[in-house]
Amino acid sequence: MLERTKVQSPFYTADHEAFRDVMRRFVAREIEPYAHEWDEAGGFPRELYRRASEIGLLGLGFPEEYGGVPADQFMKIVASQELARAGAGGVSSSLMSHTIGSPPIARAAKPEVKARVLPQVLAGEKISALAITEPSGGSDVANLRTKARRDGDHYIVSGEKTFITSGMRADYLTVAVRTGGEGPGGVSLLLIEGDTPGLSRTKLKKMGWWASDTATLHFDECRVPVENLIGEEGQGFKIIMQNFNSERMGMAASCTAYARVCVEEAIAYAKERQTFGKPIAQHQVIRHKIVDMAQKVAASQAMLELLAWRLGQGESPVAEICMMKNQATQTMAFCASEAVQIFGGAGFMRGVKVERIYREVKVNAIGGGTEEIMKDLASRQMGL
Repeated sequence: MLERTKVQSPFYTADHEAFRDVMRRFVAREIEPYAHEWDEAGGFPRELYRRASEIGLLGLGFPEEYGGVPADQFMKIVASQELARAGAGGVSSSLMSHTIGSPPIARAAKPEVKARVLPQVLAGEKISALAITEPSGGSDVANLRTKARRDGDHYIVSGEKTFITSGMRADYLTVAVRTGGEGPGGVSLLLIEGDTPGLSRTKLKKMGWWASDTATLHFDECRVPVENLIGEEGQGFKIIMQNFNSERMGMAASCTAYARVCVEEAIAYAKERQTFGKPIAQHQVIRHKIVDMAQKVAASQAMLELLAWRLGQGESPVAEICMMKNQATQTMAFCASEAVQIFGGAGFMRGVKVERIYREVKVNAIGGGTEEIMKDLASRQMGL
C-alpha cells in the first residue's frame, strides 16, 4: 500500500524507477545490515563514500565535468527516500553532508578550486561539510561572529562553529565568516581545508544520529588562501540562503520516508504480535493508529511531490518549502511516536528501526531551520 513503486505517479519516469531499484539494492546490501552496529559504534567506514559514488549517488545534481550526474528534483527525492529505508539517519546525514557543503563550491567557487575539490568529493575520496551554526546562534546567519580578516593573499580566520555534521573528519569545510561589517552584507563563504594549521575539532555526543560524526570546530588564526573565497566577498549570505531551499527539500523527503518506514514496521509487527489470542492488528485501536499514520504520510508525500514539480518549473515557493519541512517533520514525529507505542516494550529496545527513528525526530525539526523559524519565514513570504 505504501510502497512508492506500487503507486502510479505522473512524476516518476522509467529512469527514476531504475535508479530507485539501484538505490534499494545498495541500501539493502551496504547499509541496512550494519545500521545498528554503526550506530552503537558512533561511525561508519569511509569506504561507504566510495561505494555510494560508484552507483552515482554522490554525484546527483552536480556538474558532469566534475563527476556529477544530471538529476531533477524527483531523482533527489528517490535517493533521499531510499536511503531512509535503513532507518539510519546518522549514516545518511554524514554520507550526504556534501549535498549542503559542496553546492556553494559548484555554484560560486573559482574554476580552479572547483576542479581541485569537486572530483575528489564526488568520487567519495574526500568528505565535504558545511559550517554555519555557531555557539552564539544557529538560524541567525546574518549575525554570525566568526571573523576573517584580509592579510595579503590570505584570510586569517578566528572563531567557532558547532553542531557541524561530518565535522570530525571532513576534508573540506565550507565556512560562513564575517569579512565586513554587521548584518548579512558582511558575510562571506570560505573553503577551509581540514588540515589547515590552527583548526581543531571537538566531537559531540547526541540524542540520535549516533553514526554521524558531529563536531565543534575551533579556528585559531587559520590562514586561508584568498583564492578559496566562494563567490564575491560580502555575498555569502545570499549563497547560504540559496542552499537552504535544497537542504529543506531533502530533509522533507527523508522525514516523510522515515515516517513511512515507521508505518511499514508497525504494520508488520501488528500482524505478528499476539495479544488476547489474536494479532494486535485485529484490535480496532491499532488499526486506527496505523490509518492515521498512513494518512499523514500520504499527505506529506503529495505536498512534497507537487513542490518538487513547481521547482522544476522554475518557481521558488519559499513559503511552501518552509511549511513542507514542518509538515514532514511533524509527520515523522507523529509516526515515530505511534510506531513505538504499537511496538510496546519492543519499541523501547535499541536495535529496531522505530527506536532509532524516534531518537532522530528532534534533530530534523531543528536542523536546516527550526520549526519556529520556518513559520516565521513562511509568514513573511505571505506578506504578514
